[in-house]
Amino acid sequence: MPASESSAVSSRDGSDPVKAAIAEALASSAMSTDVRARNNVTVLGRGTQPMVFAHGFGCDQQMWRFVTPAFEDDYRVVLFDYVGHGGSDRTAYDLARYATLDGFAQDILDVVEALDLRHTILVGHSVSSIVGVLAINRAPERFARLIMIGPSPRYINDPPEYQGGFERADIEGLLDMMDKNYIGWAGALAPMVMGNPDRPDLGDELNTSFCSTDPVVARQFAHATFLGDNRRDLERLPIPSLVLQCSADAIAPAGVGEYVARITPGSTFRQLSATGHCPHLSHPEETIAAIREYLATPVSR
Repeated sequence: MPASESSAVSSRDGSDPVKAAIAEALASSAMSTDVRARNNVTVLGRGTQPMVFAHGFGCDQQMWRFVTPAFEDDYRVVLFDYVGHGGSDRTAYDLARYATLDGFAQDILDVVEALDLRHTILVGHSVSSIVGVLAINRAPERFARLIMIGPSPRYINDPPEYQGGFERADIEGLLDMMDKNYIGWAGALAPMVMGNPDRPDLGDELNTSFCSTDPVVARQFAHATFLGDNRRDLERLPIPSLVLQCSADAIAPAGVGEYVARITPGSTFRQLSATGHCPHLSHPEETIAAIREYLATPVSR
C-alpha cells in the first residue's frame, strides 16, 4: 500500500499515533478538571513534594486550617473534600461506590492521579487513616509516607486479642439513632468526639459540620466506618507510617493506636498530650510539631 494511502487509512480508523496521543492528553486534562471540581481540590504552598490532607467523617478540608499553613513553605499542600462533603459536587455521590471505604480511597487516588502526584505524604484523620491505607495499598508507587491521626482499623471489640472500644450493640444503636434523629445524634456525638469540654466552641463547630452533611451520605459513611474491619490491610502497608495517638480519646482509645503501630510494618508510634479525637483542631501546635519531627527523621521503606 502506498504511504499516502496508508496514512489516509490510519486517519480514518483512528490509529494515527499523534491523534491518539492528543486525544489521550485531552481526556487526561478533562479528568483532572472534573476531579478538581468534583472533590473541591485546593492546592497551596511553595514546595515541590506533595502533602495531601484527608479529612475525617462528617468533616471537610476546612478542618485542617490550623495545620496546613505550617507546611506551605516546604511542601505542595493539597486539600480536598470527599464526594458528599464540604464543597464537593454532591450530585456525584453514588450509593454503590461509597458503600465501602474503597470508594473514598478511590477519591484519594483520583485526586493524586489528576494532579499526577508522586512521592506523596498522605495525612489522614480518623477513618481517613484507614482510607489512606487502602489507597496506598492499591497504588504504592504514588506515596512516600502515611501519617495517621487517631486511626482505628476496627471499632468493635474482638476479644481477647483486640479492643476497639465499642460493642456491636453500641455501634448498631449509634446507627439506629442516626436514622431516627440525625440532628439529635450529631448534637450528642460531636462533643464526645471533640473532647475538650472547656472549649465548647470546638464541639459546636464539629456539630455544625455533621449537620451540614447529607444524612444519607453520613449514614452510609458511618456504616462503612464503624462496622468495618481493616486490620489485615494495615499488615500490607508498603510504606513507612506514623501513628499519632491522642490522650483520653473516646473514639480511638490508646490501645488501638498502639495496636495499629504494632501490626503495621515500618510504623512509628507517638503519644500526644492532646485530648479528644481532633488534635489538628484542639491542639494544632503539638500536631504540627509531631508531624515535622517525623518528617525530619530518615526512614527506610
